[in-house]
Order: sequence, then C-alpha cells, then structure tokens
Amino acid sequence: MSLILCIETGTDICSVGIAKDGELISLRESDEGRDHARKVGVFVDELLRETGIAPDELDAVAVGKGPGSYTGLRIGVSFAKGLCYGTKKPLLAVGSLDALAEVAREDHEAGIVSVENWDRACLCPMVDARRMEVYTQVFDTEGNPQNEVSAEVVDEHTFEQFRKEERPFVIFGNGARKCLEVMQGAQYIEVTPSARGLARLAQKALDEGRKEDIAYFEPFYLKDFVVTKSKKKLF
Repeated sequence: MSLILCIETGTDICSVGIAKDGELISLRESDEGRDHARKVGVFVDELLRETGIAPDELDAVAVGKGPGSYTGLRIGVSFAKGLCYGTKKPLLAVGSLDALAEVAREDHEAGIVSVENWDRACLCPMVDARRMEVYTQVFDTEGNPQNEVSAEVVDEHTFEQFRKEERPFVIFGNGARKCLEVMQGAQYIEVTPSARGLARLAQKALDEGRKEDIAYFEPFYLKDFVVTKSKKKLF
C-alpha cells in the first residue's frame, strides 16, 4: 500500500490531496485567490487529521512542478521539500500539464465532461500566462504527450497541424477560454487544475523509482521570472 501526499499550487487554485495506491482518498481545494502560502499547510494538516494518517506514514510527497505561476510553484515546491526533509520521505514531481490532462481524463471517465469521439480526441491543457499567451501541450486520451511543453502566443495558426486532422481538439484550463475565438474548431470543456490529477501519475513515478533530489530540485518555470520596475515614485 502506498500513501502519497499530492500538492498542486501552480495556478489560482490551491489543491492538496492524499492518494492511496494511486486513488484519491481525501482532497482540500480553494480558488479564493493566491493565498497559497497560508492555505497549503492548513490543508495538509486537515487532511492528515481527517484520514488519521501521521506524516511519517506517508510513502512520498508529490508536487506539481509546473509550468505555471512562479510564486505558486515556489510555494508548493518549497512546502513539499520541507516536508520531505522533515519526514525523510521521497519527493516526486509531476508535470502540471500532465496532471491537468489527467483531470480531464478522470472527469470523462466519471461522466462529468462529454466529448464526442473521445477516443480520437487531442487534449490540450492550457495554463494562463497573461494576455494571449499560455503554457500548453497536446496529449492523446491515454495521456501520452504529442509534442513538447511550450509557451504559445495563441493565434489562428496555433496547433493548426492537430486541428486539421479532423479529430476533436479539446482545450481546457484557466488559459483556454480566451483562446476559443481565435482557435477555429476547438472545443472547450470546464476542467481545472487539481491535486487529484497527480494521484495516478505520482504512483507511477514512485513505482518506477523516479524520485527527485530534494536539495537541488527546482520547479519547471518554462520562462524566466521577470521583475518589473514600479512606475510609482516612492521618494
């Protein structure tokens, strides 16, 4: 039996769950803005109390590694690393776009979302990167990536090669809705980032021994963090 704590904080949603053998058994989430630094610890404490699991009974801690919000990723990864140091448990990292595609797959399995010709569909999770830019990747419905992770400024030609294949091209995530007008033929479904998308992928990583170096692991930002100078005169 494997118990894995799953943490996803790469967007406005702060999500923490506990998975047993790849199946989620408890979940806490909030979409009330970027208060992740305060909420992630509270959620972990609530889940451990609710399930009666002690921290040292966990087999691993999994975290969404990005791409996503710089600050959100730092919070989630820092908390996960600290917990791993304290409990001497392994750290597992799951791509946030992989996890978002996994949520879409689970929602379809549960009948929450419906897509005609699902088996032939291209799944395209999109994480907002401001304006018309998104962090994105294309997957098949088995969760296999069809291209590399990229930061795309979306226009009518974005992923045109996939959309010309006469397969359902399904977009979702907090960067997807704004792209509907320019991506002809794309189908939007309501799917949001969640720690539940990490459960099966984290179990697979643990089974395959894909553990991260706690000291040196960094989130996958995809783009460098840029500090902008304030235009306000402070003095």
